Amino acid sequence: MIIPAYVARNARKYPNHEAVIDGSLRATWQQLEQHVNQFAEHLACDHHIKAGDRVCLVLPNSYTFIVAHFAIQRLGAIVSPINVKLTASELAYIFENADANLVITCDLTSSHALKACSELKLTSLVINNIIEHVAQYSSGRTFTQLDQQALFEPATLLYTSGTTGRPKGVLFNHKALLFVGMMFATEMHYRPESRLLSLMPFTHSAPLNLTLVGGTLIGSTHIVAPTFTPDLLLNLVQQERATHFFGAPVAYLLTAQHPAIQKTNLSSMTHWIYGGGPLAGDHARRVQQAFGSDQFYCVYGLTEAGPTGSLLLPNEHAEKAGSVGQRAAAFTEIRVVNKSGDICANNEPGEIHIGGEGVMTEYWRNEQATQDIFTEDGWIRTGDIGLRDDDGFYWVKDRIKDLIISGGVNVYPREVEDALASHPAVLEAAVIGVPHDEWGETVKACVVLREAIEEEALRAHVAERLADYKCPRVYAFMDELPHNANGKVLKHQLR
Repeated sequence: MIIPAYVARNARKYPNHEAVIDGSLRATWQQLEQHVNQFAEHLACDHHIKAGDRVCLVLPNSYTFIVAHFAIQRLGAIVSPINVKLTASELAYIFENADANLVITCDLTSSHALKACSELKLTSLVINNIIEHVAQYSSGRTFTQLDQQALFEPATLLYTSGTTGRPKGVLFNHKALLFVGMMFATEMHYRPESRLLSLMPFTHSAPLNLTLVGGTLIGSTHIVAPTFTPDLLLNLVQQERATHFFGAPVAYLLTAQHPAIQKTNLSSMTHWIYGGGPLAGDHARRVQQAFGSDQFYCVYGLTEAGPTGSLLLPNEHAEKAGSVGQRAAAFTEIRVVNKSGDICANNEPGEIHIGGEGVMTEYWRNEQATQDIFTEDGWIRTGDIGLRDDDGFYWVKDRIKDLIISGGVNVYPREVEDALASHPAVLEAAVIGVPHDEWGETVKACVVLREAIEEEALRAHVAERLADYKCPRVYAFMDELPHNANGKVLKHQLR
């Protein structure tokens, strides 16, 4: 079955069980199925969406997002969730690259999206209340979902920046995403009684494929909110008796400092899950103490692999916090390979590769990039340098690419450097990640000026061109940057 068929199955199995909680809105699986069918009918009849079309979602975590996600896939179309923090120019590039047929947004996130749509003469749909929006549709139409060949049809197109700074579309078929969802449901012990709290955006692969898809396969309840704050995390766990939460390490570090954590009832939680970077040593102990729990799981992977990869279990944190575990997750394999293509010996650094049924189909319309990331035997090259210690645990030591991970979100230096260099006062710029106690890394810009400019003016210039999380937090103005004989900036010297 394709992914949205599990919504229909849950409606038959658990018709009155809560499927989605979004603020005061509480929808059962039967109601979700009705709204998905109604919205699919609306898209097909009024917007002529059909199999293979691309529909971009510029929406926060919400009931509207969930209904739209499954309705698009039910039609055989490709859903493309886009980061709501991107600027109009960034969105326009993605819409054009995806050759989008429709963009769906809401008042909360529409300003940049509608500007991009206007520039491209692209049809947009602003929805603030999905239930009212689809009320006129009967939901009587039946959409074919059981064709086995449909499992191999494209389902989701996620955009992630590449080393060139231009985002690349990562395309998945239904079969891959079903394996990714089953992997996480298996490893994190999802049950129909589980209550999954999603505050990290569904526009990222882990919240989308691990939580939304994985939980839907099992019939778990989804608790959603449009953003993350420590207050929301604590309040929703206590009020809704959540059992599972996935967040970046910074989400845990910030919440651990919140004064209300000591008086919040977190006893319902069975799985505190984090990814996008490890919680090492003192940080892991600090978080466990603050949350009053040792049930922490670290997951490692990357978008192109599903994300699938490896996991560090709760009982392994005491000795190995900071590693990403000693085994691959279900349906997945992991290896460390040297430059000769051989499996590395223990403690020998090499590139981490991930293999399994959950890997992407291709980079959207980018044959060369697709060839570059796949090995001859179909594994994904992560671009991460890691090693396996004598106890069999994997450690991510560095990145082959100059990727910066800040708060669990990827920032690609080249894109930031291009934004800096577009100012006429800038002669040259290099961007690096520097350590940050809460965010893991933060973005630092090393700038050589051709003429005087105030730092605030340069900050404003960059902010007009990049999403906030990509903007440098630290600036260093230098007389020159270090280069090698070929003119390449030596970033290791800057670090």
